[in-house]
Amino acid sequence: MDEEPVWITEAKEGNQRAFHALYSANVTRLFRFLRQFSPETEHVEEWVQRAFIKAFEHLDSFDGRSRFSSWLFTLALNEMRADWRRTQIVEFVPAEDEQEDASQESADFEWRQMMKTWMDELDESKRAVFVLYEVEGYSHAEIASMLGIAESSSRTYLARAKRHLQQRWKKETNQ
Repeated sequence: MDEEPVWITEAKEGNQRAFHALYSANVTRLFRFLRQFSPETEHVEEWVQRAFIKAFEHLDSFDGRSRFSSWLFTLALNEMRADWRRTQIVEFVPAEDEQEDASQESADFEWRQMMKTWMDELDESKRAVFVLYEVEGYSHAEIASMLGIAESSSRTYLARAKRHLQQRWKKETNQ
């Protein structure tokens, strides 16, 4: 049973436990998504916190036409973009290179690092669409609504992101 509509109704009526349930159901996914845009945990935590504060303050404006998480992700993306505009951070800043100890290195670690590098090469829009669609499981209509783009643009960004990742894979594996 999907309890989200009940939680939303109760939270709109002032039930803090219901809002906490919405928070608990969405905080990890939201953090994981925003983490794709900054290596700074403090920034990501701030965006998540501000998104939930905005959601709490403006819950009455949530009309239920989309999933709560779609609306919340939109709020979070707006907070992230507002920070970027304020601080004039435009490019994603990759995490500092970690010292690699050959004895601790594994194929899984190498794959994750390689994929992270390739993802970092994507611009914000392509990376956001790829993560929202492939990792978080949102539809193109939901992504379009979250990012303020056309549904066809979401499909195009996803195709371009996939093409970029395929080309990088082929280049890496010499195919």
